[in-house]
Amino acid sequence: MNFEIIGFDEGEALLNWNALCDALVESHKLPKAEIADTFLYRGKDTLLSRAAWIDGLGLATKAATIFPNNPAANLPMVNGAVNLFSDKNGQLDALIDFHLVTKWKTAGDSLMAAKQLARPDSRNILIVGAGTVGHALRTAYGAAFPDAQFSVWNRSPDAATKMAQEFPDTTATTDLEGAVRAADIVTSATMSADPLIKGEWLQPGQHIDLIGAYRPDMREVDDAALQRARIFVDSFDTTISHIGEMMIPLASGAITRSDVIADYYNLTSGTFKRNDDTEITLFKNGGGAHLDLMVSRYILDAWRAR
Repeated sequence: MNFEIIGFDEGEALLNWNALCDALVESHKLPKAEIADTFLYRGKDTLLSRAAWIDGLGLATKAATIFPNNPAANLPMVNGAVNLFSDKNGQLDALIDFHLVTKWKTAGDSLMAAKQLARPDSRNILIVGAGTVGHALRTAYGAAFPDAQFSVWNRSPDAATKMAQEFPDTTATTDLEGAVRAADIVTSATMSADPLIKGEWLQPGQHIDLIGAYRPDMREVDDAALQRARIFVDSFDTTISHIGEMMIPLASGAITRSDVIADYYNLTSGTFKRNDDTEITLFKNGGGAHLDLMVSRYILDAWRAR
């Protein structure tokens, strides 16, 4: 066997959130990724197949199934498989646990944006959504903002209470509006199709991090939130024409294409940044296949260096 098999627990023990963000910054200095996505739907269920190729980094394929009703049967909502291939000869380098890649890709994507866009002195962080991603966000943001106090809101309050009990410096709240108004950073990972977060709640200097919407019919914030903020995305190619958070307000004219200022490939140009402590920054995490590839390569490198 010439390829590595990396399980969740064995792999995660080797990883570090801040080191991952550094790796993502370096990966975006390489030639722009070639990406191909396909989506198949059956009602609320989704099959998402993603492939990416980055010259100098390699190739990855990832197939994900998203079944929103699974948690009611005590099953994971998201399942799938990840394959990482050599850039030199196309041979399989590694089979990496799907949930490991997804966890670190999803939360790491948002954390990298927050490290660029949020105020460094941010101390009050609100997590909207107490699911699997919400738990990962608490760990990731805690690594980069170790002095922060966290609050968590969930549509089902019991889940927020349970999550808060699992972490230090974390409290549950049932007042979403009040929690948004009080936060320095709002990171949202819900399955909502309709906006939960209102623009009228936002305050100067905040950073808003949006993760949950991944389909053309899904949004977590309203038009007013987008109009009040400077908007950033992880990739123009995987957000603007794919996800409702961008597609719907662009189609209606609530925002224009020029309002979406930069993606991660603009890091070196200096446009992916906060300009002052009073502006509101808003980031849409699209989580494209190129990020799965970057994170998979980081995981394999950590595995080989162990």
